[in-house]
Amino acid sequence: MSSSLPPYGGHMNLKLTPKRIAVVLGSTAVVIAGTVGGAFAIAGDDDAQERPIPAADLEQAERAALGEAGGGTVTETEVGDEESKYEVEVTLDDGTQVDVQLDADFGVVGTETDGHGDESGDESDD
Repeated sequence: MSSSLPPYGGHMNLKLTPKRIAVVLGSTAVVIAGTVGGAFAIAGDDDAQERPIPAADLEQAERAALGEAGGGTVTETEVGDEESKYEVEVTLDDGTQVDVQLDADFGVVGTETDGHGDESGDESDD
């Protein structure tokens, strides 16, 4: 009895040609790049995962931060900062930026002065 299937359990006998090798390597590179890119997207940049303080808590957080900074304007907020429950960025009238760290009860747990928009600043934990 003769079979129409190729030998070796039905698999075709493929020759490794330079073109096939290039296709396999290219496909592998695409899969690796997608996997690595996905991992970076999940791990993400800190800025990409920042969430503003919800409206229900915003007024209390702003009041606490402005009181700590001695005035100014709230320019950014964040929930779940690596240092505290809430972070409120306040820009003072002279351009100095102050990051105020708050706990879940809106108590100040630390402040950091970033100067006039630069990243070097004085850190204090009150």
